[in-house]
Amino acid sequence: MATFFGEVLSVYSRAVDEDEEDELEENEEDEEIRRELELKREVNLNWSPEVSESLKSGNKIQCSDFILAVGHNAARFLSVYVLSSPNWVTVGNASVWNERSRSVTGATTTGDDSCVFYRQKDDPSVLICQVTCHVAEDQQFQWTEKVLDCLQPRSLNVLVLSDGSVSDYKTADYISCSKAPFLRSLHSGAFKDRPHCPSLEQPNIITGLTAAVLNHCEVRRISAVVYQCFSDVIGLDSVTMETYKPALAKLGKSIQLAESPSTDVLRKFTRNSNVQSNLYI
Repeated sequence: MATFFGEVLSVYSRAVDEDEEDELEENEEDEEIRRELELKREVNLNWSPEVSESLKSGNKIQCSDFILAVGHNAARFLSVYVLSSPNWVTVGNASVWNERSRSVTGATTTGDDSCVFYRQKDDPSVLICQVTCHVAEDQQFQWTEKVLDCLQPRSLNVLVLSDGSVSDYKTADYISCSKAPFLRSLHSGAFKDRPHCPSLEQPNIITGLTAAVLNHCEVRRISAVVYQCFSDVIGLDSVTMETYKPALAKLGKSIQLAESPSTDVLRKFTRNSNVQSNLYI
């Protein structure tokens, strides 16, 4: 501030200093909230005592075939045609908390929002994971790293079954979409076998957790193949489930598919579900 005689005086502004203190306190509060959210959104794996002890000892899970089902139809296909056998046991689950999923840490629910791991009793090297909960974008890399880092990468084969909507399928010949549901495949460079369906045509892409897993396998040089089913039906559908059958054809020795599931089992998993989005909600 200048006086009438041209002298410059330094003036202390209490208001400005208080504003800076308020901003500092707000920044600290924001950082604390951000840390709490990051901690809450962390993916937590909860293994059975036997598996946990093995992992703590530095031994990774010996797994020759890891089958991952992402989506309700893919997951229920395994429930109906594979996991209905008493030869499978639950060995763990993952808890994922985000804006669309509220799974609780340590929960072993197999409901609509879950992520459960199963192992075959006779052949423990076969591991199945059903993911029907939403895994947010910021959690997909974390989920993939945590799960696959628990598995022995040597001689590991990853097979992903994934749900997709035919409305997202891009093609010049849209008449082909009338044949839905249908499978398309995409695989890592280490995959040397022949897929059971045509490759996914450009400019179509795979997104979400499926893409994160395939990308991880490509970087780590793990043999992996994705079978994406494009369906025109919203919700659970027995015809869509059956479309996944050819994807497990070459795993016949380690996985026995139920040839004709009972009507009660099908009815249990294909019950009518409420439509969650329409013009009047």
